[in-house]
Amino acid sequence: MNRIQQLEKRAQLMRRLGYQFEDTALLELALSHRSVGEPNNERLEFLGDAVLGTTISKLLFNQFPQASEGDLSRMRSAIVRAESLATIARELDLGEHLHLGPGELKSGGFSRDSILGDSVEALIGAIYIDSDGSACESAISNWFAQALAAADYRAPAKDPKTALQEWLQQRGKPLPEYTLLEECGEPHQRTFVVSCKIALRNKPAQAQARSRRKAEQAAAAELLAYLEAQ
Repeated sequence: MNRIQQLEKRAQLMRRLGYQFEDTALLELALSHRSVGEPNNERLEFLGDAVLGTTISKLLFNQFPQASEGDLSRMRSAIVRAESLATIARELDLGEHLHLGPGELKSGGFSRDSILGDSVEALIGAIYIDSDGSACESAISNWFAQALAAADYRAPAKDPKTALQEWLQQRGKPLPEYTLLEECGEPHQRTFVVSCKIALRNKPAQAQARSRRKAEQAAAAELLAYLEAQ
């Protein structure tokens, strides 16, 4: 591909993004996966993740004045999850523009959800640096317009065990392990103590309840709150 073709390819991408970079080096950096070495898009991804979370929070806050804090957190988590970011990347055709190392190219990294999702966050970080907050918010609003339109605070929340499992699966992490530690009390008034262990936290969560299921739900809820606070 010659220089003119490369420039036209980038111009097409920026039209799809709905944003014209002043510093096109930032665009190239945002598209550079760590497999290419240094420099790469990891720092921009870190920034973009924070900007995305704050912007979606603000948009949901304004869109749903009657929603509770828990409702807003649930909707935000659904919108910014890894699967959603990968969907946005595919809609923007980012895969063909990514800079990948030989290993990732050979293994099809340009179509992998994790790499695609990370590239969206890196682009958000790059736009944030290249412009101002309003331009970045406008881009995010456009990219996530469908997800924002589908958000509904009245939708029933998923139970903690299901929510925890989905959170881990979406990020390619091992599933939680539940262990019954103790069962005591009279047959009609049993108490169950359960632990839940995940790879992302050294200390398992423990909870007790009058049924094993409720104890597992409580332990899962503790871990889910921990993960979402990170």
